[in-house]
Amino acid sequence: MSAFALSIGVSLMLVGILLLGLELVHPGVLLFIPGSVLIVGGFLYIFLPDVLLNSVLGTLVVLVVAVAAGLLEIPYYRYAAPTHKPMTTTVGGLVGEEGIVTVAVVPNTLRGKIRVGSEIWSVDAAQPIPAGTRVKIIRGEGVSLRVEPIEAHAPP
Repeated sequence: MSAFALSIGVSLMLVGILLLGLELVHPGVLLFIPGSVLIVGGFLYIFLPDVLLNSVLGTLVVLVVAVAAGLLEIPYYRYAAPTHKPMTTTVGGLVGEEGIVTVAVVPNTLRGKIRVGSEIWSVDAAQPIPAGTRVKIIRGEGVSLRVEPIEAHAPP
């Protein structure tokens, strides 16, 4: 094997390792598959150049590696990027959540305000609710919420 052929094989493997490293540093860029293919292709180019370049077997090996890398990448991305709540809040998404009244709620008006997480929402209720009361969101109405106070359960 010539020095030029060896340098090509080593270069392929180094680029593949670099891509895998970048994928570990910044998950979700989809570099796992090409990185794996380049590593295996570089290995075959160095140690079995005739298999890689002059036969169907080399193509099949690279294809099998690409499919296997794709199948391994799916669970990895599920682990690396766990699901989370949506980044935007809608009134429908708040139903069932709890909040704290920051401005007293007056029935049939939108003067009342509650804090849900880090957001302040206008609310309405069927009864007056003083500031500081924990409330549960029962439905969304346009850009406001309908709430009811959470009953404080007395010990038996």
